[in-house]
Amino acid sequence: MICTTIKKDHDCTLMTANGCSYNGGSCHEIVDECKDCNRSAKFQTAWYCTACPEPALKWKNGNCNLATHVSSVIKSEQGHLNPLKASKRLGR
Repeated sequence: MICTTIKKDHDCTLMTANGCSYNGGSCHEIVDECKDCNRSAKFQTAWYCTACPEPALKWKNGNCNLATHVSSVIKSEQGHLNPLKASKRLGR
């Protein structure tokens, strides 16, 4: 439904016929970690996340999984290779 509280004229999954169904009845402002995210937008007087009603909870245990400005780096470490198995592989 279309939000009628903070994010006016924006489609919101938490909006019901009785109003906002989120805890507290409205969305929370973004935190400092969300500043460069593409999902943050300015509504009325403050910046809010368009994907999450309370961004502080997403950043509580590390990086937000919805953040567009944070990239996860996967380390690929070369593990220990058993020399016996390596010699058998070369023999094939």
